[in-house]
Amino acid sequence: MTKDLIRKLVLKFPKHLIDKPVVYHLVKDYDLMINILKATIQPDAEGVLVLEISGKKENFDEGVKFLRNFGIEVEPLSKDIKFNEEICYHCGVCIPICPVGALKMDKETYTVSFDKNKCILCELCVKVCPPKAIKLIL
Repeated sequence: MTKDLIRKLVLKFPKHLIDKPVVYHLVKDYDLMINILKATIQPDAEGVLVLEISGKKENFDEGVKFLRNFGIEVEPLSKDIKFNEEICYHCGVCIPICPVGALKMDKETYTVSFDKNKCILCELCVKVCPPKAIKLIL
């Protein structure tokens, strides 16, 4: 039995492909599970999707081949969020801005914690953190 893999990818669409149902094909034709982490799609401009894709390795490889043959640039997600608890004020400013609850406040100790597995790299927390304890790592 083949174990499923999980990968985060950045897809860059030329403007003439932004209205094509590529995510649909990844699900239907390649039996992949897709989680859209971030999307920037505008008329007459390049589109960017950040996806978490899971499924069997051979299906993943075929799905990526389909995307590239279709004219979509595919790159592994190479950025990450770093939370530095040592310089964090634990003020909680970042908590309500996080759309997925990756940042939480412990109600007993009043300390902020970061769950990297929940983070979708929207970067909203980076912009609001007063001591700059949350950084984008490229």
